Amino acid sequence: MRRNTAPFLSALILSLVLAGCGGGEPSGGEAAETPSGAAAGTPAPTGNAVVSGSVTFQGTPPQRQRLRLDADCQALHDGPVLAENVIVNENGTLRNVFVYVKEGLEGGPFTPPAEPVVFDQQGCVYIPHVFGIMAGQTLRILNSDPFLHNIHALPEVNRPFNFGMPKQGDVREQSFRVPEVMVRIKCDVHPWMSAYAGVLGHPFYSVTGEDGTFTIANLPAGSYVIEAWHEEYGTATQNVTVAEGETATVSFSFGAGT
Repeated sequence: MRRNTAPFLSALILSLVLAGCGGGEPSGGEAAETPSGAAAGTPAPTGNAVVSGSVTFQGTPPQRQRLRLDADCQALHDGPVLAENVIVNENGTLRNVFVYVKEGLEGGPFTPPAEPVVFDQQGCVYIPHVFGIMAGQTLRILNSDPFLHNIHALPEVNRPFNFGMPKQGDVREQSFRVPEVMVRIKCDVHPWMSAYAGVLGHPFYSVTGEDGTFTIANLPAGSYVIEAWHEEYGTATQNVTVAEGETATVSFSFGAGT
């Protein structure tokens, strides 16, 4: 007697179709991850306390070195392009110092902002050179140059990424899963290009600019360890206590001997 195999075949085909439509990795070939700090729940505490200050440079400022750009990259500039690893401002302060709350925060998680951090490639230079971003926040990477760049992130605890952006106007988006201070980013095509990302689980950070100052706002009242990081001179920390509605001032100092 012949067995009726139609019900078995129908079930097999249905299971194969369902397997092909769901599960596995998302499009793009990278497994989905749940970013640290992005979990749902009670909103993390914020306040109206502020920690601000400046980062000064001690000693004789080093002369900024000229970058050895290739002909195509140099053609995008009217003059020499200088390295950004040590920039001492006219007022004696230090630029590109990442300052953040290292210890003392309570509660959480802190939800990453919906707005992305924009990271551009202009004239074969990364802009910005040093920046902060929350774990789980989108990093929108642009290529404003008319030729190939390569984006190679070198984290120690996050998942690295490495891809090319061959055309002007290319846009790619990435994110970091967990906090990490700092993550170096380089271009394998143009070896002078480098940048640093400070990845945090909270929004309380700042980067010194042309006046060498920083401001960390919307803090809850409390006692904190504030750390300042510089790519050449390392880190320094200070303890600070700030009350609700008040501003605490902290100053850091770096130099060739530090």
